[in-house]
Amino acid sequence: MRKITLVLLLCFAFSGVKAQDTFSIVAVDPATGEVGAAGASCVDGVGDLGGLIDIISAIIPGRGGINSQAYVCIPNVNLQNGIAQMEAGASPAEIISWLFANDSFPCGSGGPFDDPAYRQYGIADFNPDTGVPRTAGYTGASADDYKDDIQGATYSVQGNILLNATVLENMEANFVSTTGTLADKLMAAMQGANFAGADARCLDRGTSSTSAFLQVYRPDDTPGNPYLRLNIEEMPFGEEPIDSLQTLYDEFLAVQDNSLDMQLRAYPNPASEFVTIAHNPNVQIDTYTVFDISGKRLNITPQELGQGKVNFSVADLPKGVYFVQLMADGYRQTISFIRS
Repeated sequence: MRKITLVLLLCFAFSGVKAQDTFSIVAVDPATGEVGAAGASCVDGVGDLGGLIDIISAIIPGRGGINSQAYVCIPNVNLQNGIAQMEAGASPAEIISWLFANDSFPCGSGGPFDDPAYRQYGIADFNPDTGVPRTAGYTGASADDYKDDIQGATYSVQGNILLNATVLENMEANFVSTTGTLADKLMAAMQGANFAGADARCLDRGTSSTSAFLQVYRPDDTPGNPYLRLNIEEMPFGEEPIDSLQTLYDEFLAVQDNSLDMQLRAYPNPASEFVTIAHNPNVQIDTYTVFDISGKRLNITPQELGQGKVNFSVADLPKGVYFVQLMADGYRQTISFIRS
């Protein structure tokens, strides 16, 4: 399936940004290995920086993601450091502890905001050994009110300078109650904050924010090249960026409607000797590719078990999380399994 980038570009004069106050969500999907994030903020001039997406959010495909917000410098050194810790194998809780102890604020070093109490983080990842999702959040005591962070088994929702607790509560409720893909759930979460003043600074504009984004990585995507990237860089006064984000997402779904439904299922899962991948028997699969959690392609050949089923030997694989990518007629879908 081809990668799709949809960007709405509306640039305004940039007058300097330090405080990226926002509401956001970062989440993983254990069924597919996808990692995604979405967020919005009321910051004038952020369009000249390309929007929020690369300032507050970073993702390691197949591993996890971090949102770093509240008072940040550009570039966001704390975000970069957090991703480096994730790459080194640290858990979400360990990353937050490390960031607190090694806080960086180079654009205001020695000033009043040079303190981890002004930061806010949300992290979600997969345990590289077991595939079990892990989450953690941190909201510094000095971040601007209303502020909070909420974690579930697969997600972290966080925000500051919010109108009230309803913003995060709505986002969480929409994410949890929505069925469908990770992207569907992230878009629903953003709609939960689609009301005037969700970011309190935009109340007089009659909008939730000025800028919004949504991105999702599949486990075999390369860093910086997600299969879905929607970026509303900045909207004019009084125009709602989450509405524009929804428009881009609907356009994305219209393209996806032409894709194949492979109806993937992996069993047993976890597996110790063999894993069977079942798919829609009416779909002719062209290739099967197995990746480990780092994205390394493995030399494993499937054995056909009949129409709509293939079998892989996993006995020689180390314990951990793996992904099987199936290609058919130019489209691809991915499913994960755990080697126990």
